[in-house]
Amino acid sequence: MSNWKIRWWRDVRFWRWAAQLLAVLLLVLTVLMLGSNLNRNLQQLGLQLGFGFLNSQAGFAIGESAIPYEPSDPYRYALAVGLLNSLKIMVAGIVLATMVGVTVGIARLSDNWLVRQLALVYVEVLRNTPLLLQLFFWYFVVFLELPPVQQQLSLVGLVQLNNRGIFLPGNIHLSPEFSALLLGLTFYTGSFIAEIVRGAIQSVPLGQWEAARALGLKPTLIMRLVIFPQALQVMIPPLTSQYLNLIKNSSLAIAVGYPDVYAVASTTFNQTGRAVEVMLLLLATYLVMSLSISGVMNRWNHLLLHRSSR
Repeated sequence: MSNWKIRWWRDVRFWRWAAQLLAVLLLVLTVLMLGSNLNRNLQQLGLQLGFGFLNSQAGFAIGESAIPYEPSDPYRYALAVGLLNSLKIMVAGIVLATMVGVTVGIARLSDNWLVRQLALVYVEVLRNTPLLLQLFFWYFVVFLELPPVQQQLSLVGLVQLNNRGIFLPGNIHLSPEFSALLLGLTFYTGSFIAEIVRGAIQSVPLGQWEAARALGLKPTLIMRLVIFPQALQVMIPPLTSQYLNLIKNSSLAIAVGYPDVYAVASTTFNQTGRAVEVMLLLLATYLVMSLSISGVMNRWNHLLLHRSSR
């Protein structure tokens, strides 16, 4: 019996579980302490924590909405409109940033000197300038300086550009605010993704390149069928971080007047004075979106690892 106790006491698994339990207890105690402190401060100010204000009439307009919205709608509906606007910019930004990043990352390894140098300039310039400054450039220097509707620019007869935004086939209109934010997030995040792609491709053993060339495959097929699938396993963890950064950086939409969830929440706070409740809603919103992206990417990474281990 005494020998069993000694083995249990020296078991490293016990200490691991004990450390995790202690961490959870400390976290719970910290949250309870912060909650108690918040409640006490609100009572001293004569306020009470509650979300009943969400049912009140919003009373403000939203410049861009994916669903019908009127100022007479409640705050909860206004926040839902802002959330949909955020999701729209996030999804489009992730897709386009990935396309740009992969293209530039491969171009960084091109045998063509000019292509390689242009990709390098793009990466170094955009990675080393603030995103906020880039958003101002796209909005004030590019889109607001476009010609009026009567003198609009046309690209291959399909895309029209004027100071009211971008007009695509199918009666799709992208406002200047949305377009500036989307391009800013796309090219800024794409510059980081390009370096991730370049590093991941270079991590593939040289023997894989040589074996593919020995089979007589063309360079494009070597990259698509041999190198890139192997590099993808290395890319996913840092790609996840960049996607999360894009989600959080999208809150800079307020700088160019795009009504995302953060901008709508700011207006809600200014009108209702419910700073704590609005901040809690924002924290929960961004947390859920970030955890969702992390979960999807981790699942994808697990599938790739499982497939490669066969």
